[in-house]
Amino acid sequence: MSAERTLTEFVRALRSADVPVSTAEAIAAVEAVRLMGYQDKDVLKDSLRPVLAKSVDEASDFDRLFDLFFARRAPETSGGGEGAQADGESEGEAPQDMVELAQSGDEAAIAMAIEQAGRDANVQDIRFSTQTAYYAQQMMKAMGVEKLESRLLDRLQAHTEEADAEAEALMGARRDMMRRAREHANAQFEVFGRGETDRFREDFLSEKRISDFDRSDHERMKALVAKMAKRLAVKHSRRRRKKNRGQLDVRRTLRRNAGRDSVPFDVHWKQKKRDRPKFIAICDVSGSVARYVRFLLLLLHSLNDVVPHFRAFAFSARLTDVGDWLDTDGFERAMERIVRDVGMGSTDYGQALSDLKVDHWNAIDRRTTLFILGDGRSNYADPRLDLFKEAAARAKRTIWLNPEGPSGWGTGDSVIPRYKPFCNTMEHVATLKDLERAVDTALAAYT
Repeated sequence: MSAERTLTEFVRALRSADVPVSTAEAIAAVEAVRLMGYQDKDVLKDSLRPVLAKSVDEASDFDRLFDLFFARRAPETSGGGEGAQADGESEGEAPQDMVELAQSGDEAAIAMAIEQAGRDANVQDIRFSTQTAYYAQQMMKAMGVEKLESRLLDRLQAHTEEADAEAEALMGARRDMMRRAREHANAQFEVFGRGETDRFREDFLSEKRISDFDRSDHERMKALVAKMAKRLAVKHSRRRRKKNRGQLDVRRTLRRNAGRDSVPFDVHWKQKKRDRPKFIAICDVSGSVARYVRFLLLLLHSLNDVVPHFRAFAFSARLTDVGDWLDTDGFERAMERIVRDVGMGSTDYGQALSDLKVDHWNAIDRRTTLFILGDGRSNYADPRLDLFKEAAARAKRTIWLNPEGPSGWGTGDSVIPRYKPFCNTMEHVATLKDLERAVDTALAAYT
């Protein structure tokens, strides 16, 4: 395998682990390898890292994959340059007979044969750990296991002492090569398939109902929400930069350059002032709604680069500003405190709106997106529609996220149909994907 193919496979491994590598960066990596060569892995690693990794997280993924990818290649070349071979490549060919190969004790030749069999079996296409057995079998076929098994069957049918000894040696050779093939397939999964498996798991969890989560899911959910926040931040930062480019202001440009015979040395652009996102979350933390609050607050709190102004309030009966708790206590401790200190009262939306009016009304202005997360069940208390209508009128947008399905809206003590006319959006949220879509829509209104 050529040096270029080795690097191409490594770039493919990075991309499979969600490390974005552009074509220009891949070309720059080829140039770095041409200059530094493959013979010193530490030098190679230090040369490629700044080219292919652009953040601390990407550098961590790069280091992990580099060590895994190049661990199976022993350096056999003495020079770099375009004609240099990749680590672990050799001019000669490995023995073709599997028994002869297994019994040769030549680790370099065996490693080469395993490597070639992996390429013949397309083991780089592995995506799930359950596929390792399949790819190991395909590698064994590529190395000629069928010929070995035919010889083994002949020896077993001979029923002689010499034939039995040879059969034992054949079974040992097959067992050893299968072990090596499995190890190689497992290593390839860690390099090429782990990212795909993680994405599959994340897709499943993002579509899983939040009401079905248990405590063991929380750590995995935190990592997933962090990825969602990063995805939203990148998307809307890019969109804002694109929108802020402006259009040519022809009149102003010509007027400013009148003294230069209207040659546009001094170009002016039309710029439309765009508000920076400002979010306020008002969360019902009574009963089962609290588990939805956890993930909405985690998502919004993680968007501090995109949403510089974020305030969080929680209530069951009385409204409490919990933003400082999230900032100072750490998220998990803050959530425990919110549920313990705020979530134990009798739910009263009207009282919460009254507290908002008295203590925090000025926080709502024309730049504010107002999120209300709750089921709208207020124990038959006065819902204070007048205050909600006024708050919605002050805000840029009002988005109500309801964990309860539409079939329950307006039944029993639910006052959702009475609040709905004053909301820009009222959505049923059951999964993390629903929460991400709602926040995405809110951010899009600012660009």
